Amino acid sequence: MARMTDHDSFYHRLFNHAGMVARLLREFVPEPWLDDFDLDNITRETDKFHTDYDERRHSDTAWRIPKRGGGAVYVLVLLEFQSTIDRWMALRVLVYVGLLWQHLIDQKRLLPDGRLPPIRPIVLYNGNTPWTAPER
Repeated sequence: MARMTDHDSFYHRLFNHAGMVARLLREFVPEPWLDDFDLDNITRETDKFHTDYDERRHSDTAWRIPKRGGGAVYVLVLLEFQSTIDRWMALRVLVYVGLLWQHLIDQKRLLPDGRLPPIRPIVLYNGNTPWTAPER
């Protein structure tokens, strides 16, 4: 895992605030599904996970966004602010999503109908060259 630089630390502090995450989503995720959610009431979700083998893993931030009219979506915001391209980022995101779902199952925090909530992973990259690693 890459060492956090001062630049990384700045982004982590910036996106540790619900208002900044809401603004990020409003400004850079122009998708219609976002209109169904209450970005003014997002709350921080755990970002530290333990695997079945007691290995510690963590994403940078995860947020719970309530749906207008009930329900919730969990937005996993991965702030891996690295200046190099991570060829395995899609796999890392998949692992974080799975660990977040496992955490919700362990905490008995399913949707009222017993399903897992959807998770929308977002990766922010700040490198100097265009992203060339697989996105899926």
